[in-house]
Amino acid sequence: MSQVTPSESSCIRRPGYETGLMQHLREGLGIKGVHKVILHEPLTSLHKLMVIQFEKGTPQTEIWRAMYGCASYRRVGGKWIVAVDKDIDGNNTNAVFWAMSYRAKPHRDVQMLMHKDSGHGPRSMIDPEDSAVLINAVLKEPYPPISLPKKEYMENARKIWERLGLPRLQPEMPWYGYDLGMWNDKLEHQAQLAVKGDFWETGKWCARHRRSDVKMNAEMRTVEDKPGRGGRVRARKKK
Repeated sequence: MSQVTPSESSCIRRPGYETGLMQHLREGLGIKGVHKVILHEPLTSLHKLMVIQFEKGTPQTEIWRAMYGCASYRRVGGKWIVAVDKDIDGNNTNAVFWAMSYRAKPHRDVQMLMHKDSGHGPRSMIDPEDSAVLINAVLKEPYPPISLPKKEYMENARKIWERLGLPRLQPEMPWYGYDLGMWNDKLEHQAQLAVKGDFWETGKWCARHRRSDVKMNAEMRTVEDKPGRGGRVRARKKK
């Protein structure tokens, strides 16, 4: 009788299952851009939840082909299949949920496959068949950086922490900020001002660029920066 995972057998099977899936995707199906396949082990028995990491710039067609490939590889494998970027730790369910929450839109990035075998485990008397859900939680466009200090600052903070003899840290990604494509020289300059303690200079710049003709929550990438339009714009009174 199989026991709840993780178990001795699941620890033995996991490397073989993950390697077999990688070989199937890369060599069997010729899919480009697959970085790693992670099978969730605790309680799910390596079969129900799969996470596929992809290299940056992998075409959407390859991402979906990989998810279809995982869903059809074994008759019971892949009930929940999530595609993520390489920066998402597939072994950390918090990171996976983070990607699902902010890098996927259900109406665009989720598909359901019917007529899956339910496999081992309690079977339903209502419907013996199962299904699979494919979730594309890979970035589709540039995003702002992770809202944390850069790696060098966090590493320095860790040295100070350890020097003070505080409890040992066990950092999980993301534990430092990194670029996700939406960062430019102006923003980097403002960040350096903050590091030097000159953040008031950024405040002065923002004050000069205040505008009242931009709607609340407007996408700033679509707003043209015109310093000449700074200050409050007053509506003309009707005569």
